[in-house]
Amino acid sequence: MTQTTFLDEVKDAVTPRATLLVIGVVALQLLFIASYVGALHDPAPKDVPFGVVAPGAAADQAVARLERLPGSPLDPRPVADEATAREQITDREIDGALIIRPAAGDTLLVASGGGTVLATTLERLVTGLEKTQQRTVRTLDVAPASAQDFDGLSSFYLVVGWCVGGYLCASILAISTGARPSNPRRALIRLGAMALVAVAGGLGGAVIVGPILGALPGSVAALWGLGALVTFAVGAATLALQGVFGIVGIGLAILLVVIAGNPSAGGAFPLPMLPPFWRAIGPALPPGAGTWSARSIAYFEGNALTGPLLVLSAWAAGGTAVALLAAQLRRRREDGPRPTRTNPLPAQAP
Repeated sequence: MTQTTFLDEVKDAVTPRATLLVIGVVALQLLFIASYVGALHDPAPKDVPFGVVAPGAAADQAVARLERLPGSPLDPRPVADEATAREQITDREIDGALIIRPAAGDTLLVASGGGTVLATTLERLVTGLEKTQQRTVRTLDVAPASAQDFDGLSSFYLVVGWCVGGYLCASILAISTGARPSNPRRALIRLGAMALVAVAGGLGGAVIVGPILGALPGSVAALWGLGALVTFAVGAATLALQGVFGIVGIGLAILLVVIAGNPSAGGAFPLPMLPPFWRAIGPALPPGAGTWSARSIAYFEGNALTGPLLVLSAWAAGGTAVALLAAQLRRRREDGPRPTRTNPLPAQAP
């Protein structure tokens, strides 16, 4: 009887394929740490869109003074009047505004619904600047976050939940009978099942954060539609990645949605407080587009939704197309070229 060595046991227990997958998991682990710590360890405002309302030349002087602040925390621009400033904040064109009244105290307009951390950062920054000018300023929140929405994070966690449901359900659908759909019909069925999951998950999330917990105001129907789109977009993208790369596609989905998407979504810290790389990629990924949209629905009268909804729709449509195309191409490879039929030679007479 042949004796099995320890090395033989190791080779049998950890196959080359398993080794590669483990290496991939370690890489994802390190990328997770690098992405989250890199994005969130040192938040600082950078070029925050900011309005300035002041009479005459005082507006240009205030803008110039704000532009010279160390580190360029603000991107100031003159605004005609307070009503226009409020409108631009509601339209999400700017994140705050300073109303300067030379003969009285000044007013800082903020919108904690877009992120409590950003609103308090603007308040601290402007208050400190006003003190150096021997002036006083009062803060007015024109789009306040709900009292049940601590730090304005409910929108972010809601979208994260939808995203998790999207890639987990897609992964389960794909790996239950193999990592790749064997034919276009099966891929279409899985996409249909993903759509049903998206509708149910979108409704459930909207009801939980709205009527049940009271964490977010805004239209339940609008949040339901958003949740369905976010969930299906992530699910379709995951099915597409699995269709092209097999089980490795699950890791790629986690890389895009969890590792790159979550810290860049503007949840814990709004986009103007993130480092340049994460600020650049956030709006193009489902968590970022979804978080922006949820906050717009809850606190900004549904404004500034076109861009993020187009992003989510592109992920949904692109994922669907790639998933179906990958299944079709794989079906063709499996079928292979059909053998050509040749006519048999006639029998020769003896």
